[in-house]
Amino acid sequence: MSASLPHSLYRSDQVRDGEHKIAADLGVEMYSLMERAGLAVFETVKDRWPDTESILVCCGNGNNGGDGYVIARLALEANMSVTLWSVADPSSVSGDALKAQQKFVAAGGLIVQGTFPDGKYDLVVDAVFGTGLSRDLSGFYLSAVQAINSLDCPKIAVDLPSGLDADTGNVWGEAVIADCTLSFVGLKQGLFTGKARDYCGDILYDGLGIGEEFAANVPASSTLLMLYEAAKLEPKRKSSTHKGHAGRVMCVGGQKGMGGAIILSGQATLRSGAGLVAVLTDESHVPALLARQPELMARWWHENESNEVLNNIFAWANVIAIGPGLGKSMWARKLFEAAVACECPMVVDADALNLLAESPKYRDNWILTPHPGEAANLLRTSTIEIERDRFSAVKELHKRYGGVVVLKGAGTIVYDGSTLSIIDAGNPGMASGGMGDVLTGVIAGCVAQMSSLSKSANFGAYLHSYAADIAAQDGERGLIASDLLPLLGNNIKTELR
Repeated sequence: MSASLPHSLYRSDQVRDGEHKIAADLGVEMYSLMERAGLAVFETVKDRWPDTESILVCCGNGNNGGDGYVIARLALEANMSVTLWSVADPSSVSGDALKAQQKFVAAGGLIVQGTFPDGKYDLVVDAVFGTGLSRDLSGFYLSAVQAINSLDCPKIAVDLPSGLDADTGNVWGEAVIADCTLSFVGLKQGLFTGKARDYCGDILYDGLGIGEEFAANVPASSTLLMLYEAAKLEPKRKSSTHKGHAGRVMCVGGQKGMGGAIILSGQATLRSGAGLVAVLTDESHVPALLARQPELMARWWHENESNEVLNNIFAWANVIAIGPGLGKSMWARKLFEAAVACECPMVVDADALNLLAESPKYRDNWILTPHPGEAANLLRTSTIEIERDRFSAVKELHKRYGGVVVLKGAGTIVYDGSTLSIIDAGNPGMASGGMGDVLTGVIAGCVAQMSSLSKSANFGAYLHSYAADIAAQDGERGLIASDLLPLLGNNIKTELR
């Protein structure tokens, strides 16, 4: 990711329709945009890989392939060794792409068809598929993508890697694994979440001279929450602030033997700025809780105690975070029912989400933080289906359960019913136990300090990943959830990246 990217993201149909309209309004021919796109990629190649002498350009028969023909012609004119492989029948090319093809041939270029051209290349340009792909690759096209991936050299994707869904980030069977993707006019939302993160490499952007006008006239389908925007969300404190102003949070969870999860949540709630934090857990965890973090207050409740006792415990809080290590025992179920009966804002995670899936409820003042497996349980579907279209999944979760939904994973998505945000932070080192428990606490701490659940979810999700990026600066391997805790109080610094 890059701080230089626009924060507005779009669906492919928005870009396709919008660029035609904006180009017409500005008096720009579509073929001119194709030439600009090809030049942008070629300039990127020269900038990133200045020693490139031999280049393989893989073209389809659409406009994406037309961009490829422009790139190949420019490489020829720069005295590079150019092999252009047409994955589709070159006679099927039409429109602006045909014009680009003809110019390439007129410049002395040769079109290779059929079998993948063996050879040693300094660079591969992927210009096979554009944004229109909507089914799994098969046959010759599948073999083509596999052959491209087998080459041991850098690969640059034109607009998006072939085989990737521009709208969802779904991989249609297989996709080109690019080192760099240069996207045009409007950034496609599918590039930034889920499995797409494994295929795009560094994402770059070029508006082709119409990007500003496009952004001014086409509403974004989602936004990329980046460093500068996240810094603006950070809660500010008056000089006269005391702990009562920063909220009282009750973190609920930790059935017997599972105390670590809720202790992490409690610590993260404190570290993210909440004024007072209590942890309601199994009594056996209290010594470890207080030894680990004496600033936390300990609460416990036994099944044989009355609901009135439990309700009095909850009455202290103005924010509840529930789920980490909670389990699904009768003790857990009673805690969950009592928490839901409270009117204060909630952050719901882990086993609390699984209990919610058993007995669905809708409310406006909670934040749900499922990973794909928990989301699948909430929607009575499979994890595969959730990951196939994370945007639709997060919208359906909100439709059924309300509030704000934070769908975790690579490119975490936050949806509040009107605005979709993708978190532009985080790293693979976060794939370790306890990270979600820390996120629960961070978001709960933000809710305690901020009036907006949506802003709390967005800032909390960003802060969590931001801290992980700081912690991983010397390496991602072995990153653990508690490494984030001392970093959660750091102000968002725009010079981190």
